[in-house]
Amino acid sequence: MTQPVPIRRVHGRRPRLLDLFCCQGGSGKGYTDAGFDVTGVDKGPQPRYPFRFIQADAIAYVLAHGAEFDFIHASPPCQHDSKCQRIQGNAHPDLIAPTRAALETTGRPWVIENVGDAVPKLREPVMLCATMFGLDNYRHRFFETGGGFTLPQPGHPVHTVPQAKMGRPVPPGHFGQYVGNFSGVQAARDVLGVPWMNRDGIRECIPPAYSEHIGRAFLAHAALGVAA
Repeated sequence: MTQPVPIRRVHGRRPRLLDLFCCQGGSGKGYTDAGFDVTGVDKGPQPRYPFRFIQADAIAYVLAHGAEFDFIHASPPCQHDSKCQRIQGNAHPDLIAPTRAALETTGRPWVIENVGDAVPKLREPVMLCATMFGLDNYRHRFFETGGGFTLPQPGHPVHTVPQAKMGRPVPPGHFGQYVGNFSGVQAARDVLGVPWMNRDGIRECIPPAYSEHIGRAFLAHAALGVAA
C-alpha cells in the first residue's frame, strides 16, 4: 500500500497547487473550491484564467519549480489523441510521457489528466464522469496519479438519458455534447459549472467538480500522513 505523503503545512496557508497546461481554469476552479492556493501555467496567454497565472512552457516550469508546490495537476493537450484532429489530418505533439517524466523529478504528488483515446498511454487511470457529481452530462476524463498519491475509482452511474448529436442543439430531455463548434454556450456553462468560459474553453475543460473531488481526496490522503 502506498504511504500517504505529508504536505508542508504552515498555519494560515492553503496548500499550493500547480495547474499545468491550465487553459481557462476548469481544473483550477475545482482545486480552489477544495481549499488550494492555485497557480496556473500555460504557454499561451489565458486572459480568462481566474487565478494566479504564469505564461511559460509547462514542462520547463515544473522542472524548475514543481518541488515548490504541494500537489501538481497536469492536463497535456489532448489533440494528439483526439479523433476529431485525426479526421482533419492535424498533427500535434504527444506530451503525456514527457510530462510524466518531468513530474517524477519533483518528488511531489501529482495527477495527469487526458481523454479516453489517450488511455493506453496512461498508467491505471481512474475515469470520472459528470454524472458521478450530479451534472447533466457524460463527459469522461481519465486521471493517472503518482508521487505517492492514489485515487479510488468511483462507481459509474448507468447512462440512461439520451445524448444530443455532436454539435447539435440539445433537445428537451437530452444531455448536450459540448465539443467542436457546439451551440448553447450558456447552457454548457450552467451544466459544467464554468460561467466565465467561452466556447473554446468549454469544449476542452475539466468540469471543476472533478478536480474538487481529486483535491479533497488528496487533502484527506495527506492528512493521514500528517497524523501518522
